[in-house]
Amino acid sequence: MKHFNANEITIKKNLLKIIMFVDGDGIILEDIISKRKIEVRFLGIDAPEINYCDKIKKDEKELQTPAALLIKLGFLSFEFLKDQVNLGDFCTLVQEQNNLFDKYGRLLGYLVLNDGRVLNEIMIKEGYAKPYNEVFCEMLPLYQEWNLQAKNSQKGLYAIVNKF
Repeated sequence: MKHFNANEITIKKNLLKIIMFVDGDGIILEDIISKRKIEVRFLGIDAPEINYCDKIKKDEKELQTPAALLIKLGFLSFEFLKDQVNLGDFCTLVQEQNNLFDKYGRLLGYLVLNDGRVLNEIMIKEGYAKPYNEVFCEMLPLYQEWNLQAKNSQKGLYAIVNKF
């Protein structure tokens, strides 16, 4: 399932354990050696918010969709993510050299599970997240393609709305 370009400069971090879910596109990991907690935002994807915040207000205007519905979609995305992986599971974080952190200081990356699945890809392909087009990443073109397939098949959140 991994489609990473081996020619790109990437950083790979192993020995990480999933200790908490934040929302549909964020997770907290623990480095099992240093015991340091790391907040990670999935690179290249965006899931609806689960709390009323400035982004919800912005999305509500842009999408002309009530905040309450957007938050409901956010919780559906969050629950889907939690069904894909368990707390305590080990994973690998793959980062692009040019996209290490988001504007809030969270690590950005692709979360590769021990069975080889990539959580970012699953969320897009199953229609529970959309491509995050504001920052270019290596996987963005594929994420855009997979998102269109999920939308056309009315998968995930697209079974409820045609945009989020």
